[in-house]
Amino acid sequence: MNAMKYQTYLLFGPPGSGKGTQGKTLGTIPRFFHCACGDVFRSIDTRTKVGRAFLDYSSKGQLVPDEITVELWKARIDAAVDGHEFKPDIDTLVLDGIPRNVGQAKIMDELIDVEKVFHLSCPNREALFTRLKKRALKDNRLDDANEDVIQRRLATYETESKPILSYYGQKRVTCIDATEPPAKVLLHILESLNGVNGQHESATV
Repeated sequence: MNAMKYQTYLLFGPPGSGKGTQGKTLGTIPRFFHCACGDVFRSIDTRTKVGRAFLDYSSKGQLVPDEITVELWKARIDAAVDGHEFKPDIDTLVLDGIPRNVGQAKIMDELIDVEKVFHLSCPNREALFTRLKKRALKDNRLDDANEDVIQRRLATYETESKPILSYYGQKRVTCIDATEPPAKVLLHILESLNGVNGQHESATV
């Protein structure tokens, strides 16, 4: 059990909203440590008990239980603390891709103190479709360019992930238009962190 909760900012939004791009950029700024859930899953050590459990579920195409997902994430954070990459006493944790649902958020409440949720809102579904297709082709992930796959991922976001916004409450959520150029999105995030525009809009997408 952690004596100290990690001060945390969440980057949140539908697939293709640019969470990873913003997270990587924030991670290059001193006193921010960025952890992307996708990177955690790509670097799993299958020799560990939790790594084997993850592999067991994912290889069968089954949903990985929230407890295992959070345990894997925690192992990555612990390793970053041990390796002095992440110094929780002076660094702020920037997360994208986790928590992915309210179940994970509840488990993670023991470990993180979420100060702000940056909701990268993208009401224009066409723009998201175009972005996701482009990204899939650029990264050579042809399966992800499939329209049915994209529809499924967006539907999953709506039903499973979006309730997280209500869970953390409107006071902590800052809504940002994800369709703006990445540099402008970053500027809005930094302005919010510096208290330039302390406005909280109600989340739409």
